[in-house]
Amino acid sequence: MDISVTEFKQHCLEIIRRVERTGTPVAITRRGKVVAQLRPPAAPPSGKSAKPWERLRALGGRLLAEPGESVLRDEDFEALR
Repeated sequence: MDISVTEFKQHCLEIIRRVERTGTPVAITRRGKVVAQLRPPAAPPSGKSAKPWERLRALGGRLLAEPGESVLRDEDFEALR
């Protein structure tokens, strides 16, 4: 389902409840282009046996770092020696 930003703003609680009830995602558009999506959260892997990366993947996040990019500074590596 596609909905304009203006219509979403006017009916946001109703739309959120519909997504919660039906599980159908909604694409929010501005001037005909999708700018956001509203969807129900992914079901987490069952049990505590799920590996940490499987639990993170279930959250639906994206990796924003570039390939080869480190979250540590060069000084952090020196401190570990």
